[in-house]
Amino acid sequence: MTELQRVTVLTGGVGGARFTRGLLARLGEAYPDGDGGTRVAVTVVVNTGDDMTLNGLRVCPDLDTVMYTLGGGISEEQGWGRDEETKRVSGEIAAYGRGWDWFTLGDLDLGTHIVRTELLRDGATLSEATEFLCRRWRPAARLLPMSDQPVETHVRLAGAADEHPAGSLIHFEEWWVRYRAGAAASEFVQVGLESAVPAPGVLEAIRDADVVILPPSNPVVSVGTILAVPGVRAALRETSARVVGVSPIIGGSAVRGMADACLATIGVDTSAQAVALHYGARASGGLLDGWLVDEVDAPAVPTLAAAGIPARAVPLWMRDVATTARMASDALDLAFAAGERA
Repeated sequence: MTELQRVTVLTGGVGGARFTRGLLARLGEAYPDGDGGTRVAVTVVVNTGDDMTLNGLRVCPDLDTVMYTLGGGISEEQGWGRDEETKRVSGEIAAYGRGWDWFTLGDLDLGTHIVRTELLRDGATLSEATEFLCRRWRPAARLLPMSDQPVETHVRLAGAADEHPAGSLIHFEEWWVRYRAGAAASEFVQVGLESAVPAPGVLEAIRDADVVILPPSNPVVSVGTILAVPGVRAALRETSARVVGVSPIIGGSAVRGMADACLATIGVDTSAQAVALHYGARASGGLLDGWLVDEVDAPAVPTLAAAGIPARAVPLWMRDVATTARMASDALDLAFAAGERA
């Protein structure tokens, strides 16, 4: 592998967190630091559009999923939340008729939200609160929220859903968890985006990287929300780093979750090829210097190449850390090949 110093990942929750864990494992093999880690500096810019205030606490689902996954505290079965979790507190809150019965927080997880909320109330920024929380979990990468200003993704309903009339805006988590993305949506709205700026270090992490990776996260409401923060998309277009992506779609289906419903809402087909074209080739004003698709989607490779996006077909199922590390290695190899072409 070519010498590497800095890698930046733009990610949402479960898929991106697992990919980054595999990336760190691969970098630890190729560029060991002598202490079991890697000498490559990895920065993870995390979507905060899923953030919300629940039961008086500031909840950051994607930041916590990445932190727990890289820090060894994640529930592997769920892919989110803490391992060996209990929900006694949520049960008590429900007994008072408060909270959401479709979104309950575990007792251990509540500890994180309590500490974060206290830090924010005392004047810390979200970046500072995230840094503080990471001192415990030691995720082996620098975690940055996309913005310190609150930006929450909401969904405009195309039709009525329970107590919500058609045209209502509901929080993305309600649409995603309560309705399982089954309520017809007409658009996604990032509330607060107009006053948001990239968190300290975000633009520098993109500008100064050797490689920027868009992992198999939701291209609409995870990576797409990060890209919507003013300045981020321009930084990706201008960086000297190679920008490569990993398809979250395999064989016409989302690897995880209901990304197909998100893509349909913005008029993009659920295919590896369509998502790559949605991001676009950097050579023609888009973002990508390369794109990985699964072997089953190999027929898309010539079409993407013709559109200016060099692509490779490799196994993309993240079955365990070892298979994910190989996927990360393929992404880095593609980035190095793009650098040689540049």
